[in-house]
Amino acid sequence: MSNFSGGMNELMRQASRMQRKIEQIKKECGDREVSASAVGDKVKATVTLSRKVSRIEIDPEFLKLEGLELALDSACAAINTALEEADKKMEAELAKVTGGAKIPGML
Repeated sequence: MSNFSGGMNELMRQASRMQRKIEQIKKECGDREVSASAVGDKVKATVTLSRKVSRIEIDPEFLKLEGLELALDSACAAINTALEEADKKMEAELAKVTGGAKIPGML
């Protein structure tokens, strides 16, 4: 019985160390930015890996010609694409710690 208890304690320590590493990577990488564009680079969105929108650019000529509604729809598309890319990059960084395992409650 004591071997099981000792093994369980070590497993808990390893899980705790992994959780600290995950949090450290999220903090270190959170401010990195990725960008995506829509409608032939007329609209561009930049987001951080921590999923914060940091910049939206809309070509003034595109806005003038196509109107606000299409520009806003395009901004939403660019933001969503940028967020997907941010998620992929963050997952890749976290996979370095977890070995690619998806650990419920930790990620």
